[in-house]
Amino acid sequence: MKFLLNVNLPRELGRQLAASGHACRHAADIGLARAGDSVIVAEARRANETVLTHDLDYGNLLAFSGEANPSVVIYRLTNALTLNLLRRLTGAWSQIEVPLQEGAIVVIEDASVRIRRLPIERLE
Repeated sequence: MKFLLNVNLPRELGRQLAASGHACRHAADIGLARAGDSVIVAEARRANETVLTHDLDYGNLLAFSGEANPSVVIYRLTNALTLNLLRRLTGAWSQIEVPLQEGAIVVIEDASVRIRRLPIERLE
């Protein structure tokens, strides 16, 4: 899978994921260190990447976009050390891989993993 790491995540996470066979870019390394969330979402959509972030705004942005991509993984963890981020992602992989490929908002918390498929239908 291809990942675009938001600036609030350590580059080391990308290196660890790359060592596992995933393609990873860090927003700061591609000139998006000060970019708004919508710019990062557009870049991830263009490159067919999943955004990894701590920022809850990405979930709202994607939920209201009406789009099926890009997918996003939002970390909501007490321990935000790289090794824990990696363990929680890889530990949930069998549960989240297909939803991420198809379009989803995945929230990884200390005690749970929540998956919301995209696009999210609007109630009228």
